[in-house]
Amino acid sequence: MPKSNSSYVDIPEPPLARFLFANTKLAPVWLATRLYIGYEWLMAGWAKVTNPAWVGPTAGGPLSGFLHGAVMKTAGAHPDVSSWYADFLKTAVLPNVSLFSNIVAFGELLVGVGLILGIFTGIAAFSGAFMNMNYLFAGTISTNPVMFVLELLLILAWRVAGYLGADRYVLPLLGTPWKKGKLFRSS
Repeated sequence: MPKSNSSYVDIPEPPLARFLFANTKLAPVWLATRLYIGYEWLMAGWAKVTNPAWVGPTAGGPLSGFLHGAVMKTAGAHPDVSSWYADFLKTAVLPNVSLFSNIVAFGELLVGVGLILGIFTGIAAFSGAFMNMNYLFAGTISTNPVMFVLELLLILAWRVAGYLGADRYVLPLLGTPWKKGKLFRSS
C-alpha cells in the first residue's frame, strides 16, 4: 500500500524496476552498456574534433551538407523529416552552422568521455540521447535508434550505471539536487 500524507502519495518502485535500475548487482551490465555507447560517441567525436572541417575557422561544411540533405527530406506524402524540424534547421542551425559544428563535435566527444569514465552518467546519457533524437529528427536512422534506447536505459539506471565508475565517488561528494553531498554539508 502506498504511503500517504496530506500532501502527497508515495508510490513505491516495482521490484523488477528496482532490480534493473537500482541494484548494484547489475552494475556490470550497465558498465558494458556505458562502455559500448561511450566508445561509439568517443570515436565519432574524436573524428570530428580532429577534423578542421568540423572544428576551427573552416568548420561547418559537413554539417551544412547533412542539414541541407535533411531539409530536402521534407517532401512527399510521408516525409522523413517533419516540416517544423526543417524550419528549425533553416532558421536556427544553418545560419550558425560553424557554431553548431563545434557543439556537435565536442558534445559527442564529451558524452563519450563521460560515459566511459562513468562520471555524471545520467547527464551524459541524456545528452547522447538528445543528440540521437536530433539525428533521428533529421531523417538519419543508422545506429541512432539502438543508441537512443540504450541511453534511455542508462538514464533510468543512472543510480547504478556509474557505480563501477567515477560516479561512485563523485556523487557522494557533490550530492544530487535533493541531497547535499559531503562537500556541501555544514559541519
